[in-house]
Amino acid sequence: MTADSSASGSGGGEQSARPWLVGGGVLLRGDEVLLVHNRRRGGSLDWSPPGGVIDQGEDVLTGLTREVVEETGLAVEAWSPRCYTIEAVAPDMGWHLRVEAFQALEFSGDLAIDDPDGIVIDAEWVAVAEVAARLAPGPQWVREPLVEWLSTPEPRTGADDLSFRYRVFGRDRAEIRVERD
Repeated sequence: MTADSSASGSGGGEQSARPWLVGGGVLLRGDEVLLVHNRRRGGSLDWSPPGGVIDQGEDVLTGLTREVVEETGLAVEAWSPRCYTIEAVAPDMGWHLRVEAFQALEFSGDLAIDDPDGIVIDAEWVAVAEVAARLAPGPQWVREPLVEWLSTPEPRTGADDLSFRYRVFGRDRAEIRVERD
């Protein structure tokens, strides 16, 4: 999920917040999860599941499939029903993020990064037990939903679509305060 929500907006309330719709892909291989390494504005680095901003008029799964290919080189042939959604509102920075996450049920190819946005710099299969630590330096709204979803009993399908809501206060990444609703 590589929308670069670290950018400062013009401020304002939720009414003027820039909306972002992001598709997030959860790719599992045995007891490993695929994560991508992102270079954000200002040079900060973090890890996240692959995915990104859905283009205007694009279906979420079509956009997510495109983003996964660009960021990882892997072609997803089948997705689960939605696994979880994230709503994060940052009124001080002027953005509203909605993420719809899906599990890749079938995929093929070799890891190769060709991100036209230049955000993704690496991709790695990470043991499920290490995901929380790998995601710790990044946003709470990326880490908590994935870790909670991974902790659900098998099979991990979209049958029980989880929802997560966050409010983000502050004007830049170094000083933000996040509250989970």
